[in-house]
Amino acid sequence: MDAWWVDRRVYGVPSERDRGPKPGHVYVELVGGPLDGMLLDVTGWPSQEVVDGAMLMSEHGQFRPGGRSEYEPAEADAGAGGVGRFVWHGDVP
Repeated sequence: MDAWWVDRRVYGVPSERDRGPKPGHVYVELVGGPLDGMLLDVTGWPSQEVVDGAMLMSEHGQFRPGGRSEYEPAEADAGAGGVGRFVWHGDVP
């Protein structure tokens, strides 16, 4: 695993001790918005769900607790058939 990924925090992992990425898992980087720089574990996601992106709960977005942040695959990543990065498209209540 690339050293750059080792110190990254994974979205949805509550424990500081277990917050980093795990070997054998597939991650995308969240770019922009309140979750910028975090990793999202997409291991086992059906390919259509990866293409659709994700609505992620975020306490730090515009709508605070209970709000969600919308992330979609980066255009360059989607066109190449790969994953890699999800880019923020806004917050929703």
